[in-house]
Amino acid sequence: MGLTAIEKIISNHAGKQVHAGDLVIASVDAVMAQDGNAPLAIKILKEELGASQTFDHKKVILVIDHCGPSPNEGASNLQQMMRDFSKEYGATLYDAGEGISHVLLPEQGHAQPGKLIVGSDSHSVTYGAVNCFGTGMGSTDIATAMYTGKVWMRVPETIKVALTGRLPDSVSAKDLALHLVRLIGVSGATYKCVEISGDGLTTLNMDNRFTICNMAIEMGAKCTLMPVDDICRQYLEERNDEVPDMVWSDPDCSYDGIFEVDLSKIEPLVALPHDLTKIVSIRSTIEQNINMAFIGTCTNSRISDLEEAANVLRSHKINPGVRLIITPGSRSTYLEAVRKGYVDVFITAGAIVTPPGCGPCVGTHLGIPGDSDVVISTANRNFKGRMGNPQSSIILASPATVAASAILGKVGSAEEVSRELTRQSS
Repeated sequence: MGLTAIEKIISNHAGKQVHAGDLVIASVDAVMAQDGNAPLAIKILKEELGASQTFDHKKVILVIDHCGPSPNEGASNLQQMMRDFSKEYGATLYDAGEGISHVLLPEQGHAQPGKLIVGSDSHSVTYGAVNCFGTGMGSTDIATAMYTGKVWMRVPETIKVALTGRLPDSVSAKDLALHLVRLIGVSGATYKCVEISGDGLTTLNMDNRFTICNMAIEMGAKCTLMPVDDICRQYLEERNDEVPDMVWSDPDCSYDGIFEVDLSKIEPLVALPHDLTKIVSIRSTIEQNINMAFIGTCTNSRISDLEEAANVLRSHKINPGVRLIITPGSRSTYLEAVRKGYVDVFITAGAIVTPPGCGPCVGTHLGIPGDSDVVISTANRNFKGRMGNPQSSIILASPATVAASAILGKVGSAEEVSRELTRQSS
């Protein structure tokens, strides 16, 4: 019996051959901690473990993204702790304004094929788009990994998703991601590796792939993995001096489940409040008014996402009753959006463009909704209080749908915007 890709990656990092279900201690290639929980990991490392150094300062990465710029004294002091730690221990620091951890790690070349990265954030599964085993862990495990360079885990089983066809022009990768959550279930991949491949994958750019892998945690996945094809290799070569060979499953390996998805049959979807068990066609949301719209997060803040939104917003104004916030995923993404004219489109349409980071997604600053607000967002989660106010409601959708909804003042598609423009001009 052959091995799955995740069994091979963990075997390489455990120093022995392992199989699904085994408990192992594995070495890590990088440890990431963001400002939401890095301070606790630092405290554990210093006070409980008594560490005067990390296992390898070049492999410890701190990111201030959840709450930057800081909105209050408490957050500022915690972020200063991270800055002091990076100076004392030599860790890499991406300070406020640099961007979101899950955008930065692939963008800056930290996430690479066959590597194992643990992060203090569940959406570390995003790195699977570059054939990297990324997974989230709590502050204690992160502190231990910083100190020893090792983590313990159970080797996950693997679910295979085979993509065929091509997405229709009116459909985006976020719609596909929502479809996969609906297909597999919000707990259908719990502690499993979701392996995504097939001819359909070659029709998706890297930004699309990051979106899909990012959402895998919403079905409970321990990690995701995609193969390195020509599109992925070009992305990696632009960011790395050397690109490691990819790790992939043997033809005779054992899968825990197999799903086949025809991309041509995917339609625009939304996730209704207050969880991801309510993913429906956009046609089911007729006359659902909104007050706020948000484009950004580690799911949909890359340049292709901003382009998707700009294409809808161009030559339009947002509805007077809607606030539209747009947050680029990194400084380089922001600059590229400026060069390509997308930021001009956003501001002319009436949107607010914020510094790179997580923005309103986690509800700590920069756009907390009011009690009766209905928000449409490109984020990955919509539970009560996710954006800082449990009295508000959050609908999840693609950048195109969010942009269109901001124009219409209600949940709607880009096609509806075009029809409305035609009606007004006739």
